[in-house]
Amino acid sequence: MPTWKSFAKPAAPALAAALLTSSLAGCGTGDPGRGAPPLDTHRDVTVYTWWSTGSENEGLITLVEVFRQQHPEIDFVDDGITGGGGGSAKEHLQSRLETQDPPDTFVAHAGAELDDYIADGYIQDVSALYDAYGWTDVFPAELIDLLATEDGKIYSVPSNIHRANVMWVNPAVLREHGLDPSGRYDTLDAFIADLAALREGGVEVPLALGTTWTQVHLLETVLLGGLGHEAYSGLWDGTTDWNGPEVTAVLEDFRTILGYSTPTRMDHDWDHAIGKVADGESAFNIMGDWAVSGFGNAGKTFGEDYLAVPSPGSHGVFDFLADSFTMSTGILDEQDAEAWLQTIGSKEAQIRFNKVKGAIPARTDIDENQFTAYQKTAIASFQKDTIVSSMAHGAAIPVGHLTDITSATTAFNKQVLDGGGDVAAFQKALAEAASKAGAATATAGP
Repeated sequence: MPTWKSFAKPAAPALAAALLTSSLAGCGTGDPGRGAPPLDTHRDVTVYTWWSTGSENEGLITLVEVFRQQHPEIDFVDDGITGGGGGSAKEHLQSRLETQDPPDTFVAHAGAELDDYIADGYIQDVSALYDAYGWTDVFPAELIDLLATEDGKIYSVPSNIHRANVMWVNPAVLREHGLDPSGRYDTLDAFIADLAALREGGVEVPLALGTTWTQVHLLETVLLGGLGHEAYSGLWDGTTDWNGPEVTAVLEDFRTILGYSTPTRMDHDWDHAIGKVADGESAFNIMGDWAVSGFGNAGKTFGEDYLAVPSPGSHGVFDFLADSFTMSTGILDEQDAEAWLQTIGSKEAQIRFNKVKGAIPARTDIDENQFTAYQKTAIASFQKDTIVSSMAHGAAIPVGHLTDITSATTAFNKQVLDGGGDVAAFQKALAEAASKAGAATATAGP
């Protein structure tokens, strides 16, 4: 098996000469047993994430601990910034890539979110690492299919598998109002009926919700629950008509559901919404399974104080996303970036990271009994349910398409907050976003 140094790119001639001079000047200072110091004496890896709060930050700290144990000769440099859901961070990252100031590696959602980075030449094909480290044998074939481009190349290493279509339920609130405490809803209509009953019963905010990206997340799950998995996936591959009456009906349901959510939602992020469910002010929140940390931090017990069930209408479906790490092009430290990716794919990192993050490991050679009761349900679902790709978290569509959907959702949400909500205009904007994305794909070619 090749070592992590075997994939290093030679330094540019002028830079190599300069490094050689400094290496000779410091001869004898290399690590014992490693022979002459390498030409590249810049032994660090710059890693860009937006994981600055909650379980995300705890997860990053855990990854760094494992990395330092596995590669003590390399310094970790936190090269990221804060940004809820990665929105502002992605904009900042894009500006750095465009100005040829890339981090060695950055976190991105596996799947279509990488398309623009690939087309612009900002990240490298890391398929060789899958063979070098045996990942093709321990990552599920279905996952590798989701990661690979049409020509079979893979451009990132997943650190986990998240489930997006999760509804977090406070069963005590439902019982108090005479409703089924299981939180299971096979249709959007049934869910909306209980939202109305809760509001009539005095629960001011039945559905806790946060800022823009969480509203796009809600839109995704409403589309999935209202259309079904085939038509939902068809929105991203062009086989479902965005202008169709079925989509109109679901968008009307989305407007209704927004009306039962937090009126100050633009002022809060996802963790605030989870807190409202944990303390019983709200009955529901729809959010990915990173939200489990919020209940843990509040001292709540899964299965008693809170439940995690598929979002309304999406039983039997696993809405997939994965945090993954890339290798940038044009960097000096490819061997050190590869060392970081090796850690990301390692069994120890996948176990320790996901125990903190609330997701499930991408690897299949891990004993599920090491994980929580919720995580066991997610593992079982991923193994048996229909898998679809998340729109809001980059698995289903490229960044540009998601940006347009986010803009349309922002405008629509403002209308709803003002007491309106033009579904026809919203639907038109979403259809135009899809048309624009399709045109961009056709122009880019294979």
